[in-house]
Amino acid sequence: MADPRLKAAILEKEFILAPGIFDLISALIANKMDFKALYVTGYGTVASYLGLPDAGIATYRDMIERIAQMVKMTDKPIIADADTGYGGLLNVRHTVRGYEDAGVSAIQIEDQEFPKKCGHTPNRRVVPLEDMVRKIEVAADSRRSDDFLIIARTDSRTSLGIDEAIRRGKAFAKAGADVVFVESPETEAEMLKVAEEIRAPLFANMVQGGRTPILSAERLHKMGYSIAIHPAIGFLSVGAALRKAYANLEKNGVSTSEIDLYSFSEFNKLVGFEDVWAFEKKFAQD
Repeated sequence: MADPRLKAAILEKEFILAPGIFDLISALIANKMDFKALYVTGYGTVASYLGLPDAGIATYRDMIERIAQMVKMTDKPIIADADTGYGGLLNVRHTVRGYEDAGVSAIQIEDQEFPKKCGHTPNRRVVPLEDMVRKIEVAADSRRSDDFLIIARTDSRTSLGIDEAIRRGKAFAKAGADVVFVESPETEAEMLKVAEEIRAPLFANMVQGGRTPILSAERLHKMGYSIAIHPAIGFLSVGAALRKAYANLEKNGVSTSEIDLYSFSEFNKLVGFEDVWAFEKKFAQD
């Protein structure tokens, strides 16, 4: 079931800074940090699992199996990307119940047409407002616990403008969304306009190299935002580190001191080998 700490933090107007996790190694490392929540990025999870772009290719089953394992192996509230709800209204109900059963604390659903695309890439199209409102109503009605939060995202800014995005955000809040997510505003002034006009907890997406300015947690909190995710920081840093390490090995025929490696002994602890060794010691045969 959902972790009540996420909703409580929002109600207490605490700011929630959540790093993006995309596989179990990133989840285990982020879980050791002092974050109030973790964010399962669809982009990173699809890239890690399938090696494909976040373009509506991954299915509900692809995602729920990985998200459930991330929840199982961490002890922080999990916010999870659910794309468009993976279909129509019945799919939305199934998705909400599945994510909640997996232990997710907040589900993110967006108003893009299927197949969806990453929110910081071009050629995104959105469904009519009334269609997304019905999805939010179904999502809110389908959850079993009020601690399970509905984050409603609009991708309308890029194609229809900031005023339409704000209009949709207001409608999403009225329809029952707990948190409103206006994707990819393009200036700090637009972000402030969102915060001034939408009377609901707000969600900011900080993507390195994306359309939206990267602002500090302190600045976003002062503007009126409740949650900020950094979905790409994990997989972009891992990609850079792997490229450097593999190039070093290719060049030298062996890894050199130029490469900063995670300690093998610490990595053994991270993935739980100490428990395996303790078990083996306890039940070792003579």
